[in-house]
Amino acid sequence: MAELSTVARPYAEALFGAARDDKAGLAAWAELVGELAQVAANPDVREAMTDPRLDDAQRGQVFTSLVKSPLPQAARNFIDLLVQNDRLLLLPSIATQFVDLKNRHEGTAQAEITSAFEMSDAQVNELIAALEVKFGLKLKPHVTVDQSLIGGVRVAVGDQVLDTSVKAQLARLRDTLAA
Repeated sequence: MAELSTVARPYAEALFGAARDDKAGLAAWAELVGELAQVAANPDVREAMTDPRLDDAQRGQVFTSLVKSPLPQAARNFIDLLVQNDRLLLLPSIATQFVDLKNRHEGTAQAEITSAFEMSDAQVNELIAALEVKFGLKLKPHVTVDQSLIGGVRVAVGDQVLDTSVKAQLARLRDTLAA
C-alpha cells in the first residue's frame, strides 16, 4: 500500500498547488477530487479503465462522462494526465493525500474518533475542544461506534493514536501480567 501512496504523492501535490492558486478555492477542489475518487473506486469503472480495447482518449472521455459535477479545464487536464500515465485508478489515494495537504495548509486535521457507545454532540464537542488544545490544531471529527472497545474511546489524528478504551487497558494489563 505504501507504494501506491508514494506514486500518488506527486500527483496530489501538483493538484494541490494548482487548486491553491485557483479562485474556486480548496474546499471546492477537495469536493471535486472526492467525487473523482468515488468514480475511480467503482469496480465497474476500474474494470472499464483497464480494458485494453480503449485508447487513452476513450478512457478519459468515459471517465469524465461519469462525473456528475461540471469539470473545470484544469480538472480535465489532470484527468488526461492521469490517463496518459496510466494512473487514473490512483485517484482514491490522490484524494486522501490532497485532503491531508489541504488540512495541513489550513491548520486542521481529521480526528477519527471510535467510541464504544453513541456519543452526543455535546460529548463530541467537549472531546474535540480538549484534543484541539493537546494537538494545537483545529480538528474535524469523524465519529464511529465499535462496541468491541467495551468502553472509552480511541482517537486517531494523523499518525498519532490515543487509546483510552477498556479493550486497550485490558490488553496492557494482560501484557503487564504476562511479563
